[in-house]
Amino acid sequence: MGSIMKPSTALRTIRLAHTLIWAVLAGCILAIPVFSYAGSFPVSTVLISVVTLEVMVIVFNRWSCPLTGIAARYTDDRQDNFDIYLPLWLAEYNQVIFGALFVAGVLYTLYEWLDSSAA
Repeated sequence: MGSIMKPSTALRTIRLAHTLIWAVLAGCILAIPVFSYAGSFPVSTVLISVVTLEVMVIVFNRWSCPLTGIAARYTDDRQDNFDIYLPLWLAEYNQVIFGALFVAGVLYTLYEWLDSSAA
């Protein structure tokens, strides 16, 4: 039979997965205005859709990533970054920072799309 992972190993694995997923989503958010500026609206639309899907997951999980609940099983630590490899300040303000950047990127995409349609 396979061995059960030690709690510290499980927590590190969850933190790593959470950080990698976060990096992909943060990259999507940062890329939205770049592709919109370039007029690549199909790519912007895919990026917006990916982030919107993640936002829906977080909303339906009471404004928390599902990985946070899983990580909580392996530690009593509840600092804002206990479940992800981010600096404490960034983990604490992550939703505010990237939420604002996402909304700004979507609005910029809409502006660029409308401007390109008018030309």
